[in-house]
Amino acid sequence: MPYPTHLIPTTVVGSYPQPDWLIDRAALEKHGVPRIHAPEIWRIPSEHLAEAQNDATILAIEEMERIGIDIVSDGEIRRESYSNYFSLALEGIDSEQLGAVIGANGRSTPVARVTGKIRRKAPIEIDDAAFLVRHARRATKITLPGPFTMSQQVQDEFYKDEAELAMDYADAVNAELRDLKATGVDVVQLDEPWVRAAPEKAARYGVAAINRALAGIPGPTIVHICLGYGHLVRNKPSGYAFLPQLADSLATQVSLEAAQPHLDLGVLEELSQKTILLGVLDLGDTQVETAEIVAERLRQGLRHVAADRLVAAPDCGMKYLPRERAEGKLRAMVAGAAIVRRELSR
Repeated sequence: MPYPTHLIPTTVVGSYPQPDWLIDRAALEKHGVPRIHAPEIWRIPSEHLAEAQNDATILAIEEMERIGIDIVSDGEIRRESYSNYFSLALEGIDSEQLGAVIGANGRSTPVARVTGKIRRKAPIEIDDAAFLVRHARRATKITLPGPFTMSQQVQDEFYKDEAELAMDYADAVNAELRDLKATGVDVVQLDEPWVRAAPEKAARYGVAAINRALAGIPGPTIVHICLGYGHLVRNKPSGYAFLPQLADSLATQVSLEAAQPHLDLGVLEELSQKTILLGVLDLGDTQVETAEIVAERLRQGLRHVAADRLVAAPDCGMKYLPRERAEGKLRAMVAGAAIVRRELSR
């Protein structure tokens, strides 16, 4: 199905809850957001894991479509985190002898080391994208970690210039995006949460790296930023240290967390040329929103964004939510978007 043309289409940011028969949630939580390989989260023996991941991916796609999501993902079911699936498959990375990075939370996190030039050896997500396109009946989206974020999640022992590291990541992402688009996937997205965690560095080379990654990529392209998974991060600020700068990016759309941090949506006016994926589901709230709560969040967005540039989305990936809560929240989002769509048609 082609990209939707009706007002206020709905989508997901990327991840959807993996079934409890597939992953050990306690092991996943112990890792936080894995930057290194985390094979112990999988419940399925290695010889059957790929088949189980495929089955769970089909379930996620079908569940999103049954709920009524207009633009679906593969749920990132095969991934241990949003970033390590791609980043650890690149050349120049040592994921055995580990380093460490101090995260935005001030804690030391085990990470891979950069010991050589970053290169993409071969396509990484192409089979996943083709699988998604083959099994979905609606418009499709697949995600990659952004080059700036990947450059902040490693211990660099090779490059003398951080910007050069980010640019080589951007080249690897660009090559991957070209292959992903060739599968027929409708939308591609870069996850760049670290631009807000390291805004000074992002101001120097973050947008340049994003633009290098997106150069020549046709169709809808998204940059997603957030303040951290709602299940893991509380007490979020009501603004971003790096957001208006994305107006200068090649991305046609910007996806941002807005519900949980009660974002001042006036900042959206500085992104007047972009389509906005507005986070209208608070993933830190254990309660499922009503359709009317979602509708009101969309109405607030419409005060600053034209209706033909607004997309309804969760704040962030839904990986850490119980499955039934994720389903309930998405159903509320679909119903809330329908309410606003009807209001706009009067």
